[in-house]
Amino acid sequence: MSLKVSINGKLFDKADAKISVYDHGLLYGDGVFEGLRSYNGKVFRLEDHIDRLYASARAIHLEIPMARSELAEAVVETLKVNDLTDAYIRLVVTRGAGSLGLDPRRTSDPQVIIITDTISLYPDELYEHGLKIITSGTIRNHPAALNPRIKSLNYLNNILAKIEGTNAGCLEALMLNHQGHVAECTGDNIFIVLKGVIHTPSVDSGILEGITRQAVIDLAREIGLTVIERTMDRHDIYTADECFLTGTAAEVIPVIDCDARPIGDGHPGPITKDLHHRFHALVRGETRS
Repeated sequence: MSLKVSINGKLFDKADAKISVYDHGLLYGDGVFEGLRSYNGKVFRLEDHIDRLYASARAIHLEIPMARSELAEAVVETLKVNDLTDAYIRLVVTRGAGSLGLDPRRTSDPQVIIITDTISLYPDELYEHGLKIITSGTIRNHPAALNPRIKSLNYLNNILAKIEGTNAGCLEALMLNHQGHVAECTGDNIFIVLKGVIHTPSVDSGILEGITRQAVIDLAREIGLTVIERTMDRHDIYTADECFLTGTAAEVIPVIDCDARPIGDGHPGPITKDLHHRFHALVRGETRS
C-alpha cells in the first residue's frame, strides 16, 4: 500500500504529494516544521509539539490556516490511514506560493503538510556502544540573526555542521554558539554527567528547547537526580564522566568520544543507560506519560 501524505487536510499518494515550485518554503526556506514520534499508535507529547509549531510560526509572522485541535486530529488520522503505530511524523507549514521576490505579502495559501513514515536515525549498535562526535567549525545561528528557538525550514546552518561531522567519520557534530559556548548538536540536545549531576546547556545558550530534552530532564528529576541548565564549554564535555544526546528521532543515545577524546572510560555510563531505559518505558506507556 502506498503511503498517504496529508496536504491541507486532503490525502494524496506519496508519489502525488506535491506543492508549487513557487512556494516560499522551497524558494527561501520560509516555513516551520516539527518532527514527532508515535509509539504503539500514540503520538508522544503531541500537544507540546503542536504548541511549539504554532510558536515558531508566530515568530516568523506565519498564520497556520488550521486550528490546533484540527491539526492534531489530522496527525492522528494520517497515522491511522497509513496503518502506522511506531512511526516518525513530519509536520511542515510553508509560507505558500508567491512571486520570485522575498516579499511574503505576495504569497498565498500556506501549505500544511503531514508526512508519516518509519525512521531509524542511528544503527542499533551505537545505542549499546556509544557515538563519537566532533566539534563543528560552523557555529549555531546568532540569536539576533535567527533565533534558534524557531524550528524553521532553513536548516542550512545545521546541514553544514552535519557535513563536517560526516566528513570526519562521525554521525553527529557539536555546535558552539557565537560566544564559543556549547549549544547543541546538529539535530540533538546534549547532556553530560559529572559526579552524579546532570548538566545541559541552558536555553539562552542558543538551543532549540527539545521536547525529548524536557522529557529526560523530568525523568531524571523524578528519580532524584539533579539537573542543572547552564552555560557550558568544551572543557565540560571533555572532562565529563558521561555524555548523551536527546532528540525526537534519536531518543537517548550515549556519546563516548568528542574530538578524539574519550569521555569518561570511553563506554556508555550507568546514568545514561538508566535514562535510556526509563525513556523507552515512558514512551511505550509502561510509566505515566
